[in-house]
Amino acid sequence: MNPWTLFQSFLPKQATVLGTVVTEHTDNTLGIELLGGGVLRITGTAAVGTRVFVRDGRMISEAPELPTVEIEI
Repeated sequence: MNPWTLFQSFLPKQATVLGTVVTEHTDNTLGIELLGGGVLRITGTAAVGTRVFVRDGRMISEAPELPTVEIEI
């Protein structure tokens, strides 16, 4: 097998994004506000105000509460 193809098979197909839970819905979905300002509705359970990692429309895990720095180039 081609080494590059093998390497690519280990990478996730979708990007992982960071967002903050803004709404909880009764059908086990969450409203997530992304750092860039977009909003997603994903599957998962977490409290409002919690930061979460999201991939492919699902909550992967809770994110640590670390300070964020935005640098505009």
